[in-house]
Amino acid sequence: MAATILYIEDNPQNMRLARKMLHTAGYQVIEAVDGMSGLHTVMNESVDLVLVDINLPDIDGLQVTAQIKSMPELASLPVLALTANAMHGDRERCLAAGCDGYIPKPVTKNELLTMVAHFLGESERRVV
Repeated sequence: MAATILYIEDNPQNMRLARKMLHTAGYQVIEAVDGMSGLHTVMNESVDLVLVDINLPDIDGLQVTAQIKSMPELASLPVLALTANAMHGDRERCLAAGCDGYIPKPVTKNELLTMVAHFLGESERRVV
């Protein structure tokens, strides 16, 4: 059974690129275009991992992460920041907010699939 990944991203080009990389590796992708719809999705759908952009139009990805991690039934769900915030301290800020991992944009296919496989407890076999 393919893992299901929720990607919360407001930029259509970034969404399309990540969707293509994840689909080619056999993952199912659910999309949300802002933080509130992402939270609604994660509470109502079965997902195995969340990728979240930090700069979202309503609530930011750090707030989304904090809310997910505050729910006991979702606290162990892996949340990875996939963000253009790549300045000194951004990684640490994302991890301090509860993100399990941090991937700076622009992302490579190898980097994305390696991180996703790691947090899903899979081998590196998906990386092509």
